Amino acid sequence: MKLSFHGAAGTVTGTKHLLTLSDGRKFLLDCGLFQGMGRDTDQLNSDFGFHPAEVEAVILSHAHIDHSGLIPKLIKEGFTGAIFCTPPTRDLSEILLYDSAEIQTYEIEYINRRRAKRGQPPYEPLYDTDDVSQALERFLTFQYDEWFRVGRGVKACFTNAGHLIGSAAISLMVEEEEKTTRILFSGDVGRSRSVLLPPPAAAPQADYVILESTYGDKHHDIRFNTIETLQQWIKKVCLDRGGQLVIPAFSVGRTQEVLYALNQLSLEKRLPEISYFVDSPMSLKATQTIKRYVDQFNERLQQVLAVDDDPFDFPGLKYVESVEDSRRLVEHTEPCVIISASGTADAGRVRHHINNILSNEKNGILMVGYCGAQSLGGQLLRGEKEVEIFSDPVAVSAEVGQLPGMSAHGDCDDLCRFMVCQDPEQVQAVFLVHGEPAAQKALAARLALKGFKNIVTPAQHEEAILSDPDPGTAAAA
Repeated sequence: MKLSFHGAAGTVTGTKHLLTLSDGRKFLLDCGLFQGMGRDTDQLNSDFGFHPAEVEAVILSHAHIDHSGLIPKLIKEGFTGAIFCTPPTRDLSEILLYDSAEIQTYEIEYINRRRAKRGQPPYEPLYDTDDVSQALERFLTFQYDEWFRVGRGVKACFTNAGHLIGSAAISLMVEEEEKTTRILFSGDVGRSRSVLLPPPAAAPQADYVILESTYGDKHHDIRFNTIETLQQWIKKVCLDRGGQLVIPAFSVGRTQEVLYALNQLSLEKRLPEISYFVDSPMSLKATQTIKRYVDQFNERLQQVLAVDDDPFDFPGLKYVESVEDSRRLVEHTEPCVIISASGTADAGRVRHHINNILSNEKNGILMVGYCGAQSLGGQLLRGEKEVEIFSDPVAVSAEVGQLPGMSAHGDCDDLCRFMVCQDPEQVQAVFLVHGEPAAQKALAARLALKGFKNIVTPAQHEEAILSDPDPGTAAAA
């Protein structure tokens, strides 16, 4: 049995881990789109590193596009199997995948017009909405803590990962040659003190663990007051300077957390009376979908729902749906707050807003989640004085900041807490994925102190032989 890593290996995006059984059958854990990898992004998304037609099934941990975003391309290139996930993940994936296809079409049309003027060949989208429709026909859903058959001799079970509505850690039981191998894939591990969700649930014991490591070297500051800081930014940028505040936020999960914080300010009569725009049709759909799963919110939010039937809405909030209205908003000159996707500022309508306000020092950009170093958000947070947007250089004069307390990823303590359910003596290897090298190194050291052995940090396309006593990664597959 082999496990190969075709994404989120030394990076925080493009999650794809391929399990190959001794009889050649293949099962894919997530099928994510690479985002924010600079000039390498297109190449990484063009080649899976394996043949899609050979994959028997996909088991999907959650809907975020860096975990689900290449599923339509997988089908376009020959995959004919089932895609297993939780019901909320299926519903949110529908929204995200259609949006991804539409963004590609819209942005490629925009970029190709510019490329044509320069005599450059046009780009092609990875997939379109027809490919998404075909993908959605293959989704099969199962609840948490329910074992189900994925293929001959392979069973799976989802446990709540606490990262996003419907997000799951995936446990596999694989029977080969009268031996059962237990594999746990963490997906993205949520926080023990999430604003919206309960903490991650305990997962069944495993022989091999694939563990995300995004914040493996960091602690979230639990003293950080998100609501107060958000109010300060709105006052500073919009009221004191008369500027616009752009908040790049993923439409699923992070946008709802921002709206929840703004709603709290509104309930406390402390929200500045300006216009608040959510420029993302997907965010509206996602918010409506998430409201259908209120039973998955944590106890604190259940108490809020007892006095406020919609914790994501408040006076002054406007959703922008059409492309025409979005373009008009780009021309808007009054002080306002614009929340738009994506969270790393690498795709979607938010890039148009950033492009419009970036060169004026009265404006502000407030990042509310993790940004890879090569993403536009990462470049802005790093203090770059000039960035490239739509293939053109843009000077950075607007103030750039971050709300670090809003990440949906668990920190190093949360990741170690997730591993408490595992007996280190029974775990033969831990594979650290979805993290950058420094984070992986720090987390590996902490896990070693807790008794875990054979902690491996695989590189892109490397494989591990799980039957080996020491399943370190082999040469690239």
